[in-house]
Amino acid sequence: MKKEEKGDIVAKRLVMTDLIDYQDGAVVSRTLVDKRTGTVTLFAFDGGQGLSEHSAPFDALIHVLDGRVEIKIDGVPQELGVGEMIILPAEHPHAVRALSPFKMILTMVRSEPKAVQIQPL
Repeated sequence: MKKEEKGDIVAKRLVMTDLIDYQDGAVVSRTLVDKRTGTVTLFAFDGGQGLSEHSAPFDALIHVLDGRVEIKIDGVPQELGVGEMIILPAEHPHAVRALSPFKMILTMVRSEPKAVQIQPL
């Protein structure tokens, strides 16, 4: 997102579904937050569009804002609609397919693995 666009949304009350539009035959994204510790990205998928199976090194949360979607995690499909969410666990393959035009917010939390502390005997 360009700096001037980001300034247009910071500290303002907004309707998330109004911040991104559908495009015929496409997947559109708009990054709202991009920090070392995580990202928040809006997506708009035209019906039938999707993201092929992939995995990520961090947990991610998908929250459906409009439409219906099929999300597969480890090959297991689940349908979600408006107001529903799902957590995509790190390192697990997942795929997204819009069952209708669909909008979501994706929140990726980047965290370091916890260090294991070994106690002396």
